[in-house]
This record gives sequence, C-alpha cells and structure tokens, in this order.
Amino acid sequence: MTLNVYLSGEIHTDWREQIVTGAADLDVAFNSPVTDHGASDDCGVAILGAEENKYWHDHKGAMVNAIRTRKGIEDADVVVVRFGDKYKQWNAAFDAGYAAALGKSIIVLSQPDHQHALKEVHAAALAVAKEPRQVVEILTYVLTGKLPG
Repeated sequence: MTLNVYLSGEIHTDWREQIVTGAADLDVAFNSPVTDHGASDDCGVAILGAEENKYWHDHKGAMVNAIRTRKGIEDADVVVVRFGDKYKQWNAAFDAGYAAALGKSIIVLSQPDHQHALKEVHAAALAVAKEPRQVVEILTYVLTGKLPG
C-alpha cells in the first residue's frame, strides 16, 4: 500500500528532509507546500500583477498557494503538521483544521512547550510527535507493522 503524505507547516528547518530521507525505503509519496518563503509570499503578485496595498499582495499569494495546499491535503492519506519554535504557524493550524474536516489522518510534530496552545490541534491528531524520526517510525509501523529497533 502506498501512503500519500502531505508535509505541512514550518519551513525554516530541515524536518521535511529528515522525514523523506528516513522513509526512503518505504512506499510513501510526499508532497508539501512551496517552501521557498520569498516565492510563496510573492507568487500572487509575480504572476497576477503588483499590488500597492500589502493586504492584497498577501491575499493574492495566499489564494495562489491555496491551489497547491488544497490539492495536497485532499490527496493525502496522512497529513503531518509541523509547528516550529520561532514563528507562529497560523497557516499550519488552518491546514490541520482543513485536514481534520476532510477526515484525514493527522500527525502533529511539535514541542511540549506548545502543548497548551495546540491542545485542540493535538486533540484532532492521531499522533503527536516531537521528532521527525518519530514520524518515520509511525509511517514504518503503519506500512509494515514493525516497531522501531
């Protein structure tokens, strides 16, 4: 069985690469949003034309990015949502809510100090992991029935 996994959330660390590398021997197809922050922020105005007002600049980008995000989440069997330490990932919380509304299996990747702020997101998840390695171990178990070690 192939699992389609969407990797949502924080874009400032290599957590995605750790999961993709760790799952290289598994039957998993990965997808994610555009992780080039500048391209993601400016895609709307670069394609559809400049905006003087920052609100409309951001709005155009959000709409264009939503095409990819919606498709990735809708096609996913599992949605991994990473909440990093430095920035508030409101978009990741939105992605988790969208995935939950679609009945997707969600794995949250976050640190314990965010437990209170993410309690509703954690409650919707089927697993809450702290390390990318744990996500790989979950995917391995789901696909093979094998425990780590």
